[in-house]
Amino acid sequence: MELHHARCAGLDVHKETVVACLRTQVDGVVSHEVRTFGTTTGALLELGEWLTQNRCEEAVVESTGVYWKPVWHVLVGQGLKLVLANAEHVRNVPGRKTDVKDAVWLADLLAHGLVTASFVPPEPILELRDLTRTRRQLVRQRVRHVQRLQKTLEDANIKLDSEISNIVGSSGRAMVEALIAGETDPVKLAKLAHRRIKASQQELIEALRGRVTSHHRVMLRLHLEQVDATDKTIEALDKEVERVIAPFRPQVALLTSMPGVGDLVARTVIAEIGADMAQFPTAGQLVSWAGLCPQLRESAGKRKNTRVRKGAPWLKPVLVQAAWAAVRKKDSHLRANYYRLKARRGPKKAIVAVAASMLTAIFHMLSRGTFFEDRGPVPLDPPAKKKATHRLVRRLAELGYVVELKPVPAIDPGLPVVSF
Repeated sequence: MELHHARCAGLDVHKETVVACLRTQVDGVVSHEVRTFGTTTGALLELGEWLTQNRCEEAVVESTGVYWKPVWHVLVGQGLKLVLANAEHVRNVPGRKTDVKDAVWLADLLAHGLVTASFVPPEPILELRDLTRTRRQLVRQRVRHVQRLQKTLEDANIKLDSEISNIVGSSGRAMVEALIAGETDPVKLAKLAHRRIKASQQELIEALRGRVTSHHRVMLRLHLEQVDATDKTIEALDKEVERVIAPFRPQVALLTSMPGVGDLVARTVIAEIGADMAQFPTAGQLVSWAGLCPQLRESAGKRKNTRVRKGAPWLKPVLVQAAWAAVRKKDSHLRANYYRLKARRGPKKAIVAVAASMLTAIFHMLSRGTFFEDRGPVPLDPPAKKKATHRLVRRLAELGYVVELKPVPAIDPGLPVVSF
């Protein structure tokens, strides 16, 4: 195999140790020197000095949980060139697993150019990514506490969630707080609802007639306090996100011009893929990195499992959510594309394809600095039109009809047009 690096290193990172293998090749003779270092800052500085003194051209770090991050920051700060490798892509042969062999294997792969570098964004994007991901986790935590609150109400036979959509909204909260305070009269509780609630007073009275004990009140108070605390944390987090996102406001404005993409989705997309598209050579590679395209698995001329690949768990769900919002816009290109694919492939595959189209558009928008322009429902090209015609004629034949196709004559512009 072609040699890419005569002097390189492989770093097998763990929580407390880093096993480093320095690989050198001189006149066709390969040698490996393996050392073990700690993960404290002083030990990592010592590792960096050792690599620099041995004129290491490049080092590969395996992405192990969060343990690779401090190693990366310290060594990059010393001027070393690093490559982050996906652990799934650099697995060794089963049955040959030791820390030393892992480091040697990583060094050998890097020396021959067999390691695909993972995307590591710059420091501002990393900070924004931490904030947006933490916010999403807090939102999930809040939802769980609301569900526990609902479970406690069900245990007390209070069917409040059957009549109102949000039990921690203004009306639901007022009723829950009254239950916590000891109010048990369903008539008085129902009067706390806002006048615009769709449920009638009688329906609310029946839903609020239950058996609330002191234990239920304690549990309701605890869960409601957790919801309030989480809301305050999310509010503080949003202020910090607003500060960090300030340099990327122009890019956020570009993304929000696309249907289905709001300010929150735009922030998440910027946090996950960055604002500079130079790290992705093509839009197709970005879509593949996000796990929004089918896998390529072919053997003996047959294509096997083509499900979308795993990847970008923080980005893919957000794009799919945005796609569901985008296809609701009438007379839009994304909506037309969704319904065209839905007829053949089903709604789930169609919405993933729309999400991939949106990410492709985002790549070009960020690369060129242009806003989104909706082309509207694009008519079928001649090959697609022929294929659709053949499919419809065949379907009618299966239903027992004989179809004769005649092209629609062109309308004379001099004749009056009658609309119905």
